[in-house]
Amino acid sequence: MEILENPALSKKELDDVVKIHMETFPGFFLTFLGKGFLRQMYKGFIAHEKSGLIVAKNEIGIVGVLAYSENLSAFYKYLIKTRLIPFAWYSLGAIIRQPSAMVRLIRAFLKPSETKREEKYVELSSIGVSPKTKGQHIGSKMIDKLKEMFDANKFAYINLETDATNNEGVNVFYIKNGFKLERSFETPEGRKMNEYRWVKK
Repeated sequence: MEILENPALSKKELDDVVKIHMETFPGFFLTFLGKGFLRQMYKGFIAHEKSGLIVAKNEIGIVGVLAYSENLSAFYKYLIKTRLIPFAWYSLGAIIRQPSAMVRLIRAFLKPSETKREEKYVELSSIGVSPKTKGQHIGSKMIDKLKEMFDANKFAYINLETDATNNEGVNVFYIKNGFKLERSFETPEGRKMNEYRWVKK
């Protein structure tokens, strides 16, 4: 098993990353937007100079992915600037299937204004592991890699958000990996969330 930072990904490997996302987050909004949308998003993480991917790779291919950004506000602006047309194209089908998705999309593109803070931090945007390799601590290994990369002279903490309800295993996972609950809040859609932070000791 290799844990790699920002490796060059083939088309198949990028498809594997998208598949892992869809398997990890069934029923979530980004998954609902489809494979094409997710492919553009993960390409954005790879291309943006202040963001990146950590992947777990074994003999069968990519089996885990962690997406992060050192400047989430700049990342969203970058996506809007460089990938707005592909995002709009792939979003069209979702809007046709569910017109209310338009409101969610607008909120997503307004995300940059919500992520600005005085201190600099690293956002753990998403993490997923192939169901075929569960129990091998791949998620923890990718988080360990992110912690190794973390520069306490530049950033105050690693931040992440996850669902607060019906998500006990994930919340316990982050606590076991050294994250502390910073706050709980509710999104405009009524989704209850927990925000966690990891601070280097």
